[in-house]
Amino acid sequence: MRGAALSVVSMFVLSASALIAAPAKTFSVAKYGAKGDGVTLATVAIQKTIDAAAMHGGTVTFPAGTYLTGSIFVKSNVTLQLDKGVILTGSQRQQDYPVMPTRVAGIEMSWPAALVNVYKQTNAKITGAGTIDGNGKQWWDAYWTLRKSYEPRGLRWAADYDAQRPRLVQIFDSSDVTLNGVLLRRSGFWTVHICYSHDVTVDGVTIRNNEGGHGPSTDGIDIDSSRRILVQHADIAVNDDALCLKAGRDSDGLRVNRPTEDVVLRDSIVREGAAGVTIGSETSGGFRNIEAYNLTTLKDVPVGILFKSAHTRGGFAENIRIHDITMIDTPVVFRITMNWNPSYSYAVIPAELKTYPAYYTVLSTPVPEARGIAHVHDVHIWNIKATGATTAFEVDAYKSAPLERFQLEHWDVQAAKAGHIANAKDWTFTSVSLKTTDGSVVGVADATNVTGIATRELPADPIKQDPAKKSFAEQDKN
Repeated sequence: MRGAALSVVSMFVLSASALIAAPAKTFSVAKYGAKGDGVTLATVAIQKTIDAAAMHGGTVTFPAGTYLTGSIFVKSNVTLQLDKGVILTGSQRQQDYPVMPTRVAGIEMSWPAALVNVYKQTNAKITGAGTIDGNGKQWWDAYWTLRKSYEPRGLRWAADYDAQRPRLVQIFDSSDVTLNGVLLRRSGFWTVHICYSHDVTVDGVTIRNNEGGHGPSTDGIDIDSSRRILVQHADIAVNDDALCLKAGRDSDGLRVNRPTEDVVLRDSIVREGAAGVTIGSETSGGFRNIEAYNLTTLKDVPVGILFKSAHTRGGFAENIRIHDITMIDTPVVFRITMNWNPSYSYAVIPAELKTYPAYYTVLSTPVPEARGIAHVHDVHIWNIKATGATTAFEVDAYKSAPLERFQLEHWDVQAAKAGHIANAKDWTFTSVSLKTTDGSVVGVADATNVTGIATRELPADPIKQDPAKKSFAEQDKN
């Protein structure tokens, strides 16, 4: 009897192993009525396929073709398999993107869903050599039309929120998610937004947003109040921040108070974008344990390494490690600005405006000065190779909140001019070679204990033009 019992147990173990090893069941969207003709709206058929796959932990497949779709939602334990020759192209009808609670541009609000969503799910994958195309130019043009009417009314800050442009891929309040291999094109707004999520991997994606125009705020990959995130092997051409860390904006971001932490960005190239790697400007929840390395930026990337915030954001950045970065003809090697884009950053509701959305009130809620200044400290940047730069350093913060304990080691920089570092404390340069065309050395102002590099004292007055006096277009530049 004992032998028989053992035999039964062994059979059960073998059967369980076979089940684990069995390939996931596949579900073709064609069987649910989706047509890959690029004309017939396939949203319902694709979603039915995803829902069926979710019941079995299956894989959704597509015959080669172009599938016109609105928002779709990948469910837990589902793989959305987009093979080569498969294109998901976004509908240009606003009603095909349902409005849902989310966070966007630093505040919690209702907003159109992305084209492809992982929304409050776990163990989901979007993978393959296919394409997700946001067909975004309509959204870009609508934004510029709106903004041109808003700027004279003192509402430049509201345009990004009122335009309601859909993102391309949203991973929201989810875990154990993989985005792998796909080509992402022409996003209407941000391309990949990872928000309130953990244990997410983005691997081998290509992002091409500057096709048929240059879409405003078409960020590449935004990691927003999330943790344990890995981004690697990305190839990015966008018209705003490429690899960007966010953590909430102003009073709402301080209320939520969720940091972005334990993030690795590596082995990627940025061909076009506002910066190679960006921290901010949404800094309210803070950043810690961030590592970025083996990145390359090219000439159409204005800044290699960028920290940005505003005096209403608050938050912090600590234990930041950036290393092994190659910049080829990237104009500015390292920039820190704590008063970024005032016309966008500081919301003031015009007195004559009597009715407006509730989020205007959220955006314009005052933040006490003591809470509004971001504190950046304990930053280590090493093995930086930059050629063909215009300026090495453009660093500005606040005298009341200096940038503290920066270690910069093994820099080899060739630039037209050295630039400046203001509001710094305990910056140590080691083995830094800075060769400037004009023979300049780094200017310092309101700086304490900056050692290991040739410097010259600058007046304590603001070094740069007040950004609020610049044109809207100039302020948009990082």
